[in-house]
Parts: sequence; structure tokens; C-alpha cells
Amino acid sequence: MSTTTLSSSASRAASGLMSGASAFGVKAALALLLTVVFAGLPLVTTAQFTMSLGTTLMIMAIAAVSLHLIIRTGHVSLAHAAFMGLGAYAAVLGTTQFSLPFPLALLAAFLVPAAAALVLGPLLLRLSGKYFVLVTFLVGEIIRLVFVSWQSFTGGANGIFGIPLPYGFLESPVAYYYFVFAFTALSMAFVARLLQSEVGRSIDAIREENRLAECSGIPVLSVKVAIFVIACGMVGVAGALSAFFIRYIDPTSFSIIQSLNLVVMNIVGGMYQMAGAVIGVLFFVILPEFLRGYVELQRVIFGVCLVVVMAFLPGGIVQLVARLRQLVATRRGAEG
Repeated sequence: MSTTTLSSSASRAASGLMSGASAFGVKAALALLLTVVFAGLPLVTTAQFTMSLGTTLMIMAIAAVSLHLIIRTGHVSLAHAAFMGLGAYAAVLGTTQFSLPFPLALLAAFLVPAAAALVLGPLLLRLSGKYFVLVTFLVGEIIRLVFVSWQSFTGGANGIFGIPLPYGFLESPVAYYYFVFAFTALSMAFVARLLQSEVGRSIDAIREENRLAECSGIPVLSVKVAIFVIACGMVGVAGALSAFFIRYIDPTSFSIIQSLNLVVMNIVGGMYQMAGAVIGVLFFVILPEFLRGYVELQRVIFGVCLVVVMAFLPGGIVQLVARLRQLVATRRGAEG
């Protein structure tokens, strides 16, 4: 091998390492910025609207990032909101009907949807593409109909009103905000660590090519089921946090519309990067608030913004960061 070839290979390797390090640095900076902003927000203002919006953002971030885990395995689930509902109903009924302590109710919010995912996962995850999407849509509708039909237990279509908070200090919007912040920080740290681990690399290998991953010794179905169980458990906790925040739940809160919203958040932000799910939540929740002054045109303007983002940034908003970084590198190269 010639010296020129060796030099070229080394240059490409170094360039790849620098690019990877740069991308990691941007993600770390974004994570640190969001953590500081959300941690410090109540120090700037404690207005009820701001606390409510911040709490909603964090709950939806947990839900969207949990769906991101499933998407990373190559599947798009339309039953995710239904599993969110299982967690919400498990926690609420646990505290109101069975007098469970709040920590155990939150544990139930994780375990109930996780158990359902453990039963359904080995069957569902053998499917792929549109078949998986259609079957998860069916599963989501079945779970929602159970919520509607089991009136003596779930309250039926009327839902459950006046859900009591387990601790008096959580009556304060600021206290509940920080309570949710703690869960969000733990969830984000867990998912980020999981995706950077050997399991995360296995997940990406499975998404790229199932059979090749299996030939490499990766237990494809077992990994998929494990991720599905974790994701459904996480979204169940998000459902519980939402239920105690709003103090009301009903089947419509966990319909196919909510599942589609979570999918769109991931698509708009960037499907195959965790940061994309978080950015998608910020876009999807905050933008409509800015459009409240245009009530008649709110949906139209939001729809146009959505189409523009998807048309010009097919890789999601997170792709914009990569493009800007590439533009800066190109200009520096031209100047050098």
C-alpha cells in the first residue's frame, strides 16, 4: 500500500472521528442548555401558564423519547398512546381504588404497560413495515375500547374526574414542575446511556438490517422485545404524571390521534436521533402557543410550518444543525 493511500485513509479516519466528536459535542451542549433552561425557569417566572407549559413539555418529552426507542429498532407504533393510557389508569386506580402509596402507584404505571408489552411484543415484533403499523393501530383501538366499555372500573367515556394528588406539597405548580423535571432528567439520562451502550449499537444494527444483525450474533427478537417493554413502561409513567397533573383522564386522551402526534414529533425533529424527539416536542407544543392570537388560521399556519419543515428538512429539524455545521466547515476550508 502506498504512502499516499495510507495518508488518505488516515485523513478520512481522522475526519470521521472529528465529525463524530463534533456531533457528540453539539448534542451534549443542547442537553446541557435544555437542562439549565428547564431547571432555572421557575427562578425566572412562576406564572401558572409557564409552569403548565413547561410541565406539559417535559411529560411529552418522556413520551416522545420512549417512542423514539421503538422507532430506532425500525418500527413505528400506533399503540403508544394506548400504553400511556394503561399507565395512567393503573396509577390513578391504584391510588383511588386500591389505596396504594404513590411510589407503588407510579411503579404500577410502569409495570402494567410493560407487562402488556411483554405479552404482545413477541407477536407484534415479528411483523414489519405497514403490517406492524396496522396491527398496533388495532391494538391501540382495542385498549381504548376497553377503557370506554369498562365503566364500573374506568369510568367509561366520562373518564375519572378530580384525581387527588398524593402529597399536599405537590399542589404547588412549581413543586409539581420540579417533580416532573426529576423524572424527565432521569428518563433522558437513561435513554441516552442506553443508546450509547452496546445495546444501542445493537438496536441501530437491527434497524439497518435484521438478518445481518442476526448473523452477527445479535438476538434480534429478544432485543426488540426488551426495548418495546422499556418504551411502553416509560410512556406509562408519562401517562401517570399527566393524569395527576391534569387531574382528569378519559379514553380520548389516549386515542390514535395522540399516537400520531408522538410519531409526528419524532419525524419533525429527526426520527433516528434522540435529540430529534426532544426538538420535535418543543416544535409541536410551543409553536401552537405562539399562534394563539390567530385562532381562525392557527391550524392552517401550523400545518404550513409542518409541511415546510418536512419538505426542506426530510431528516428532521436536527438535520439543520448538521447542515449549518457543514456550511461552517466548508467556509473555513475555503478561507484556509
